[in-house]
Amino acid sequence: MALSTDNMPQQIRDLKKMLRDNMPDYRERFKQVSEAMEAEVARIKQEEAAGSAIPQFEYADIAAHGFSDAQRAKVLQSGCCIIRHTLPADEVSAHNEALSRYIIDNGYYDHIPTVEDNYFSQLKSDKPQIFGIYWSQAQIWARQHPNMAVARRNLNRLWTWQEGDKTFFDPDREASYADRVRRREPGDATLGLSPHVDSGSIERWIEPHYREVYHDVFFGDWKNYQAFHGANRIEVEEYPSPAVCSVFRTFQGWVALTPQGKGDGTLQMVPSSLAMPYMLLRALQDDVPEDDLCGAAPGRALTVSPKWHPLLLEGLVSIPQMQPGDTVWWHPDTIHAVEDKHNGTEYSNVLFIGAAPDCGKNRTFLAKQRTAFLNGESCPDFAPEHHEKSYAGRATLDDLTELGRHQMGFE
Repeated sequence: MALSTDNMPQQIRDLKKMLRDNMPDYRERFKQVSEAMEAEVARIKQEEAAGSAIPQFEYADIAAHGFSDAQRAKVLQSGCCIIRHTLPADEVSAHNEALSRYIIDNGYYDHIPTVEDNYFSQLKSDKPQIFGIYWSQAQIWARQHPNMAVARRNLNRLWTWQEGDKTFFDPDREASYADRVRRREPGDATLGLSPHVDSGSIERWIEPHYREVYHDVFFGDWKNYQAFHGANRIEVEEYPSPAVCSVFRTFQGWVALTPQGKGDGTLQMVPSSLAMPYMLLRALQDDVPEDDLCGAAPGRALTVSPKWHPLLLEGLVSIPQMQPGDTVWWHPDTIHAVEDKHNGTEYSNVLFIGAAPDCGKNRTFLAKQRTAFLNGESCPDFAPEHHEKSYAGRATLDDLTELGRHQMGFE
């Protein structure tokens, strides 16, 4: 079913009536979820006071043994994790320097934008902090690194990826998704992003497959909801936008290119898988206007606001100190943000690299992305800036390893 933006207010009113008619206990249901979320916020604060509420693991342990049952339970509860030493620190630092030269020597800063990036259109800085760069040698190296493949394979297997005779995705094969670069200067105060969720906004209520993803939240026993269950996830349809990812990711993520932590203008999260059920039910309560879903809108990130979600904001924490080669991963329903200001003294740089396992939805996207790669164009999910078409040193087909070619769908 094709999504439509026609008469959105009426669509929302009709949707709310349908959901409430089928969920007469929507007030009590939200009360129960709120009480459970209050307990989650208390847990987050307690764990943060003891060190960090974000689970942390060593790559070598995960590579050797996978996630233990206890570790898996922590990730499923928090919706996120950090894997230390995923990539070799010295090689990461060398690629960080090379990436800087690639950007500067090819005149990125001299480019005058001709298209709007809706997600970051509020940024007015003379120098960008998020770069529409997709095909640098550094990014290709990191995406196709064998360690990254091992990490993502184990992360994918935290999900329920098959059930009965139905396989939702292949956890052991990765579709390489080309995302961007963050290079944040010390003192920068332009990049702060308020708490939000990617991979769809209003779709989470309106789109039929998303409603099936959240069936237990809306219609069953909400305590049975499984955020890491793959059923229906790969069939979800999104409103097209330069702000919305159109592949299925088990985890969003990035790899640190430089040391960074709290106060360095870096990542924040609400480490709880219960936050999404809270947001879904909050929008159906009687104090929200009938034509509104707490601000959700097509083609934009799903925002978490002080007006509608103050409880969730109490659970927002910054990631702990990261070193080059460390990676951070978060479920596509996990609330995250970017600190308003970089108060550190050095650059805060990352490569955005998520986990997108092989499935029909992702193979369809790879066909479009391969053409963009060969032509040096922007990833099809983002604003068509096409910076790299004439860049010297851009990665080409010859730079792909056998693993990299498989991940890009060339073989």
